[in-house]
Amino acid sequence: MIVAAPLLADDDVVGLLDWAIGEFGAGLRVACSLSVEDCLIVHFVAELAQKHGVAPTVFVLDTGRLHEETHQTHERLRDRYALPFHVYTPRSEAVEALLTLHGPLSFRRSVESRQHCCAIRKVEPLSRALLGARAWVTGLRRVHSSSRATVERIEVDDGHGRVKLSPLAHLGDDALWALVERHHTIVHPLHRQGFPSIGCAPCTRAIAPGEDLRAGRWWWEDPAHSECGLHRRPG
Repeated sequence: MIVAAPLLADDDVVGLLDWAIGEFGAGLRVACSLSVEDCLIVHFVAELAQKHGVAPTVFVLDTGRLHEETHQTHERLRDRYALPFHVYTPRSEAVEALLTLHGPLSFRRSVESRQHCCAIRKVEPLSRALLGARAWVTGLRRVHSSSRATVERIEVDDGHGRVKLSPLAHLGDDALWALVERHHTIVHPLHRQGFPSIGCAPCTRAIAPGEDLRAGRWWWEDPAHSECGLHRRPG
């Protein structure tokens, strides 16, 4: 897919989202994990939707194992912003088979077992969330981990054949939180409790000062495997 991408500064988050909504309209999807990054993006998208008269769909992947605070943050977003929020859950028969055959803690046994759980709870629902989409927006940042160090703001998502936008890709922590403070966006309460990355409750913990931002995800594995499959990149 060839896209005439705009020439924008790396920190022009609003400019990129403005272009994306104008370019893709209702064909744009906004992934929302309820992280600080995604809540900031939802805030900007809501403002720009009024300008363009088009409201891109915001989607949440409810794995069935989210923190209570994540549900609370989701509810706060729905109350504040006039956007369509869609929730995608894993196929019940797939979850039942996983739990029946392998038990509730199989994801701790090996990387392959954990990725199998992620495939059922996240990757397959994502494929449904992106049906009919021309492009999607994520909150990925390069500083998250070594596996995300080369994320570009505009890419062709080989896994789904769509344009993938990461408008915060080049932002460091200080720049991110400056935007959050300036725009008074919603912040997941676990971020204030030492959780820079928030996923399923059994797979997420707070980190110690100086640890990698993704160190709280699947901490029993080699850090090289700290992805769930939603953001696989070529090579």
